[in-house]
Amino acid sequence: MQFGADHVVVRVPATSANLGPGFDALGLALALYDELEVRLVASDGVVVDVYGEGAGQVPTDEEHLVVRALRHTLDLVGASQTGLRMTCSNAIPHGRGLGSSAAAVVAGVVAARALLADPRVLDSRAVLAIATEFEGHPDNAAPAITGGATVAWQEADGPRAVGLEVDPSIVATVLVPDARLATSRARAVLPADVPHADAAFNAGRAALLVEALARRPELLLAATEDRLHQAYRSEVMASSAELLNALRAEGFAATVSGAGPTVLVLAPDDDVPALDRVLAGLVDGVAGWRALRPGVAAEGARARRVVSARGTPSGTIQ
Repeated sequence: MQFGADHVVVRVPATSANLGPGFDALGLALALYDELEVRLVASDGVVVDVYGEGAGQVPTDEEHLVVRALRHTLDLVGASQTGLRMTCSNAIPHGRGLGSSAAAVVAGVVAARALLADPRVLDSRAVLAIATEFEGHPDNAAPAITGGATVAWQEADGPRAVGLEVDPSIVATVLVPDARLATSRARAVLPADVPHADAAFNAGRAALLVEALARRPELLLAATEDRLHQAYRSEVMASSAELLNALRAEGFAATVSGAGPTVLVLAPDDDVPALDRVLAGLVDGVAGWRALRPGVAAEGARARRVVSARGTPSGTIQ
């Protein structure tokens, strides 16, 4: 497979998975973005410059997650490997349950696709499959690729995802703590088995959430109830659990974002002033927490070819 560009720019959104009851299935893209530039260079080495989130903390060589995903994708399509110069400008907090690792993987795969002479060899299903191979499950990768809300699942021949409607009145607020939590630690506290009644409860709430997101935002509080993972995880994110419970007691649809410890709140725009008043007492000015209101990202990862000295044409690769 030949290259069709030597310089691409990629933007990929943050994501929040689970949304309460939709464990490992539901996800939502948030308008908080990592942006990166990738250049092919003649040398064999890799140079990665990282600004913003993760600067000074993530690898800046072949072990960088974007580089690993990019190289793996090039291998899969039979493209030759080359030196890389990459600049990452990150706005997605790391280790907070906002899909930073999924964003990095998707960015690497989408960058590789945009560099190819024929990007059509990697359709969205292939991108999802590669990202899921890295992530282990597709709940964050799916909305990072497509934008909006998604439900993702696994088939025998690979992961699948479909988009869900999101009522435009729904406002997403994320409450981000300074503390990090590794996904592996958050998963380690989950039991191997759960009561049948809890599984049935979550199935009903997840189905209700699809309707609440699309047409009935007033049902979000009931639709985001969960019995499969959040209570078990409270022991490793006590402050997040306390905040979540306080918000729900005030009538707001608060959930753990992904594996946590960020708290996601979904509210109709008419309820936002009341939410802000409650947050003023719970979060504003409290050390270790910040509130962000990024909005729902309608678009997923996008890559743009940059005109180079070789005259490579520019264009957006979806």
